[in-house]
Amino acid sequence: MSYTCEQLAEAFEGANLSVHGVYRTVLAADSAYTGHVERPTSKCAVIIGLSGQADFIFDGAERHTMEPGVALIGGLNRRLEIRTGGEAFEYGLVHYLPEPQIGEAAQMLIAVSPLRVGADPEQRLLLERLLQAAALPDSMMRLEKKTLFYQLVNRLLFAARTVRHGPASEMVRDTLELIHAYYAEPITLARLAERHGLGPKYFSTQFRRFMGMGPIDYLIRYRMNRAEELLATGTYPVHAVARSVGYPDAYYFSRLYKKHKGQSPGEIGLKHRRNRPS
Repeated sequence: MSYTCEQLAEAFEGANLSVHGVYRTVLAADSAYTGHVERPTSKCAVIIGLSGQADFIFDGAERHTMEPGVALIGGLNRRLEIRTGGEAFEYGLVHYLPEPQIGEAAQMLIAVSPLRVGADPEQRLLLERLLQAAALPDSMMRLEKKTLFYQLVNRLLFAARTVRHGPASEMVRDTLELIHAYYAEPITLARLAERHGLGPKYFSTQFRRFMGMGPIDYLIRYRMNRAEELLATGTYPVHAVARSVGYPDAYYFSRLYKKHKGQSPGEIGLKHRRNRPS
């Protein structure tokens, strides 16, 4: 079972994992590679097609055609055979291994998830930087390797989401830019939909398919995150923070904040004021 970009992003964000080998490999044309048929894979991987074409066959049944613009994520404890086509197949591969855990999030990290990621030079650049960082032995470069790995995963997931939704991607990007710039002003679903000449229901459905949440839910969460930043300074009273993120009614803001953050804004502000140096 493969998972959506949003599900994978949430799983990676919450996981504790280690990054292992980084490789760029060329397989000969018209060949079969069976090293993992008898010996299952011991790590997950991020695999990016660079040139040529090959079929990755998991457990003798699940087949994914790899080529430029296609990536695979996951694949732990799977029997894998690779069959190349009429030309050599080149791909980049980064091994990773999440710490043992249970639940659906763990399954997301190890299941095979194919992604159509399009042609993006930044993906190759990140892979090249990962190869360079992996070759150096010092701890700073090991940290760099892990940082670049997360950047690569993030880039692939964003690209896959954009490819999947096509023209809707530009609409969502414009909407996000508007929310980020004008979140403190009154913003309604009708206003956002009208901006793109769509009905509110259809616009909301398209946005939800792309972002995994509706546009007003996204707006509220963004406002709560900005409010959290202000409250963490321990400087501003709740009513001032409420107004600064678009809520003239401090009581309504407080109810929303507690619903989304689990604590009242007054509790957050008090905690940070107590911890602030004299």
